[in-house]
Amino acid sequence: MFPIYWLVATSLRRPGDVSSLTPLPWPLSVENYFDAADKVDVTRLMLNTFGVALASTCGQLLIAILASYAFAVYRFKFQGLLYLAFVGTWLVPYQVTMLPNYFLLNQLGLLNTLSGVVVPTLSSALAVLMMRTHMSGFPKELIEAARMDGRSSWSILWTVVVPNLRPALAALAILLFINSWNEYFWPAVVLQSSNDVLQLGLRSFMGTEGDQWGPMMALAGLACLPIFVLYVILQRHIVNAFVRSGLK
Repeated sequence: MFPIYWLVATSLRRPGDVSSLTPLPWPLSVENYFDAADKVDVTRLMLNTFGVALASTCGQLLIAILASYAFAVYRFKFQGLLYLAFVGTWLVPYQVTMLPNYFLLNQLGLLNTLSGVVVPTLSSALAVLMMRTHMSGFPKELIEAARMDGRSSWSILWTVVVPNLRPALAALAILLFINSWNEYFWPAVVLQSSNDVLQLGLRSFMGTEGDQWGPMMALAGLACLPIFVLYVILQRHIVNAFVRSGLK
């Protein structure tokens, strides 16, 4: 908690006091926030970051639902081996897949675009692992009853299974969204010639003449604000979702 407090305290100091070591900033000033807003388009960066996080979360949820449903409900050859290979990608260090993804994006012409940030993150082995656990525990009697009523597999998934897994899906969506929102390294690799997401906007205050700590801390505080507000508004629902889903 102390680094977060120091971030907020520094952002509220007067520009001439940002290097002060006093724990309580006084007098308070919001000049650093106005300075940050003058130098970067905060609204555009927030919308871009929200769009990237939302697209990545939706893609990971969709693939996790479809893949976990197939692994949990159907029986086919090499099922265990395929599942092990799929989930095993979760154990591969990120640095191993980073270079192939980078060269593939270069071939597709997606470098320095927001699409290039989103596409390689559309699948999450961790999400599949979690959803398969819940899918495996889903009562098979309900699926068989739906089949006897003449429903297709696609209809059973979206009208029977998914509505009953809303708490687990909500908890997983929150985890994926926060993870995507806080991601810095991969956007920094893809967006080398632009600062189109909020986290990369911090680079605007780093220069050869010295770092501008006041506006940088103000923008970092603004980057934390949406997640904090989301948690405050949905606190009860988030806790219930985690308790009911079994995620800890």
